Amino acid sequence: MPIRVKRIIKKKKSLLSTRKKFCRFCVNKTKEIDYKDVRLLETFIRERGKIVSSRISGNCARHQRRLTSAIKQARFLSLLPFTRG
Repeated sequence: MPIRVKRIIKKKKSLLSTRKKFCRFCVNKTKEIDYKDVRLLETFIRERGKIVSSRISGNCARHQRRLTSAIKQARFLSLLPFTRG
C-alpha cells in the first residue's frame, strides 16, 4: 500500500512592499463630508452597494464614521442606490 504524505505549503511573503494607507480626508484637511457630494461617496461603495471598510480604504475611524453616515443619508434621500445589479 502506498503511504500518503501530507505536503505543507508555506505562503511566501510578497516581495513587493505594500504602500502605507492614509486617510484622504485628513490629508486634504476636509472639515465635513457632505452627503450631497455623490461622486465622492461613490468611490467608497463597492459594485454590490456595500460600504468599503476603513481597513481597505485607509480612512481613520473618525472620517469612516462620518463617511458611513453620509452614505446612509444619501441612500435615504435616493441620491445613491441601496444595491446595484
